[in-house]
Amino acid sequence: MGRWPTGSRERLQNAALHLFVERGYEATSVADIAAAAGVTERTFYRQFGDKREVLFDSGHTLEHAIVDDLNRQPPGRPPLESVAATLHRAAGTFFADRMQFARTRQRVIDANPELREREALKMTSLVDAVATSLENRDVDATTARLSAEMGIAAFKVAFAEWVAADNVETLDALLHTAVARLRSLATD
Repeated sequence: MGRWPTGSRERLQNAALHLFVERGYEATSVADIAAAAGVTERTFYRQFGDKREVLFDSGHTLEHAIVDDLNRQPPGRPPLESVAATLHRAAGTFFADRMQFARTRQRVIDANPELREREALKMTSLVDAVATSLENRDVDATTARLSAEMGIAAFKVAFAEWVAADNVETLDALLHTAVARLRSLATD
């Protein structure tokens, strides 16, 4: 038997998101989330450092998936092309079945300055990780940073469009369009 009740992490994430929408982020306590998920507060804190992390925990998983994929890109491939290919794969696998959760999560984040700040820090961490991965592939620091910044900017634009309530396109399709527009802007 595991240390925590089976599925408690997912139950906590779903309960938190539901309560954040229903009551608001500020009005929801860790005790409320734990009770709604049917676990103790202690279990909550074993899973997450604070109530913000219940929304951002998958960011670490995404970052590791992107870096792992980027490290497997063919040698000699241009840095931005490597980043774009990696983000396409991440969009196709990581977010494939998470649209509703992502949309709801983004509404909660957009409504709270503290969460928007945390989201910006997570994106900065992702840019840093991508740039470091490129540097480890013998890409000079400036090119690595520019490729990471541009790739993640395209990802952020595509993601924002994807979570828009009226959008029916896939994240991968939107990312393809964002990267194509980025390339077009870069050559103008």
